[in-house]
Amino acid sequence: MNAKELIARRVALEFRDGDIVNLGIGLPTQVVNYLPPDIHITLQSENGFLGLGPVTDAHPDLVNAGGQPCGLLPGAAMFDSALSFALIRGGHVDASVLGGLQVDQSASLANWMIPGKMVPGMGGAMDLVTGARKVIIAMEHSAKDGSAKILRKCTLPLTALNKVSMIVTEMAVFSFEKGQLVLKEHAPGVTLEQIREKTEAEFTVSPDFKAMPIGLEENVI
Repeated sequence: MNAKELIARRVALEFRDGDIVNLGIGLPTQVVNYLPPDIHITLQSENGFLGLGPVTDAHPDLVNAGGQPCGLLPGAAMFDSALSFALIRGGHVDASVLGGLQVDQSASLANWMIPGKMVPGMGGAMDLVTGARKVIIAMEHSAKDGSAKILRKCTLPLTALNKVSMIVTEMAVFSFEKGQLVLKEHAPGVTLEQIREKTEAEFTVSPDFKAMPIGLEENVI
């Protein structure tokens, strides 16, 4: 199992049946492949959809917020951007799953740009991080150069301040509880010492610290 699959499998365990969920581009889109059989969620896309279907049933004339072909499930709705962002800003999205460049120990997120590099824009990231009831960051634990991505303080331009609920990486699961970063789980075969070595941020270890519950069968909505 590669890092991205492990992360997607763990994130898929965070939803309740009936949740409205927004999945960011890239790794987060894989989460729907690993939902438990008894969990059915409704996918929202900030470009104006509620009820996205699996990419295997994509319609050539429909794209999601990331520009990828998408499909719609029976009962789905399409609307303009104003209503789409009213849903997000109004707190009607139960969970948002986004990738991250950096997250710090104060629950702040940087995920939309690296200075000096061309970017298409921030999209709906700022609205999703501030509007969703639960914000899950699904990202690899370290950058490509081996540097830490979970920091004492973000150094890249912020997407949102103090809004992250949870971080899931291929090494560990962290949550923010009462303003503190708490290590909740470790990946199979990963030790606490290895997590400390790869994490710059200060964190506490949960008294219930345990291995990630992964290994679900594939189940595409």
